[in-house]
Amino acid sequence: MSSPHILVVDDEPDIRSLLKEILEDEGFEISVAENAANAREARRLRRPDLILLDIWMPDTDGITLLKEWSDSGHVDVPVIMMSGHGTVETAVEATRLGAYDFIEKPLSIAKLVLTVQRALQTAVLQRENVVLRKGVTPLDDPIGGSVALQRLRADVGRIAPHKTAVFITGESGTGKEVIARLLHKLSPRANGPFISVSVAGLARENPDAELFGTEHNGQVTFGSIEQANGGSLFLKDIADMDLNTQARLLSALENESLLRVGGREPVRIDVRVIAATRRNLAELVADGTFRDDLFYHLNVVPLHVPALRDRSGDIESLVNYYLEQFESNEGLQRREFSSGAKNRLREYAWGGNVRELKNLVQRLMILGSTEPVSTQEINYALGIRPQTEGELPFPGFDLPLREAREKFEKAYLEYQLHTLRGSVSKVAERVGIERTHLYRKLRSLGIDPKQIKELSGE
Repeated sequence: MSSPHILVVDDEPDIRSLLKEILEDEGFEISVAENAANAREARRLRRPDLILLDIWMPDTDGITLLKEWSDSGHVDVPVIMMSGHGTVETAVEATRLGAYDFIEKPLSIAKLVLTVQRALQTAVLQRENVVLRKGVTPLDDPIGGSVALQRLRADVGRIAPHKTAVFITGESGTGKEVIARLLHKLSPRANGPFISVSVAGLARENPDAELFGTEHNGQVTFGSIEQANGGSLFLKDIADMDLNTQARLLSALENESLLRVGGREPVRIDVRVIAATRRNLAELVADGTFRDDLFYHLNVVPLHVPALRDRSGDIESLVNYYLEQFESNEGLQRREFSSGAKNRLREYAWGGNVRELKNLVQRLMILGSTEPVSTQEINYALGIRPQTEGELPFPGFDLPLREAREKFEKAYLEYQLHTLRGSVSKVAERVGIERTHLYRKLRSLGIDPKQIKELSGE
């Protein structure tokens, strides 16, 4: 794995030389530029992980350069500004444009190195937070101790140290991304980025721009492949990639370089590709809808994730994990499962695999009560008709309609408030109720949004 790449932009040769020597001793890869023109070219040739940018330069000052690279106060990599003539106004402007920090000259080397390390760590945390905002904390190790899972973990451990491409197969919902994250965690690239791309979710009008980046009138945007430099790129739903993008991807992987959309020269890349699909790629190759050369390039080391029905011994561990997650992250009330309910879970075929189990646990916590989950409740939640006359699908089904409706509405709205950290306005928007009406509804059900907001840590 390549070390973090830092671009040093300063018009003073002594400072450039000093920073290059010190930061290389710290294990970083360093590129230097003496002015804005050289900095633009260096950034175009290779995406840096961090930029040290001098403010006062003879041609174009650092603030102007930062404006070029800033998009509404956001820069795609951390930028640390340096100046010997800084003012409060300059520091405020740099921060507004997205700079991570502002350091005055003469430079304190100890402070500089510490700031660089913290900026790189912050960039990693920001990438992780993007994932966290999408839902439950992403796993980087599958839950369970079944023989099938132990065998898979052992295979991952043997494959992880190598840079070779990995091809993961398995039914929908089995946890292929979990295995990809485990591969990354156990590899020499663990400190680098893990970038997950849903091929099916790429923009139809220009999927190449999202993957390969763009160049236009001197402006560069970095695609997912360059964002994964020094780390791992996980391509979900690889079977959904169109033939033109397949050809471009194959060329990039074979040459270890890519040409951005609108670009004039290739740029080097250092990425480990992990691809995944639930479909049979060999059949798609035979049909002519997937390139055989790309298939052979990706299929160097295949891994298969077993279906949940083939590792039913892991179900109880998974249930306990999701109970804890939904209790701590969403404030849902934890429920116990009767022995009959646990047996029913082990017997079920789980066509949707781990994803279906996760959704079931969440549903039971939202709609259920303090009573233990019964076999009948599991059956109805899974859409299985009762075997015995008189079975009730959920607690509350034996109540009068008004009481049952209030019970559901209270559980439903409490769940939405916990999920949205007690924000009544956001809940109103999500559930489609006018805010004033929602406030009245909450009061009638005995729900206190302020209390929920406090519990959510807001």
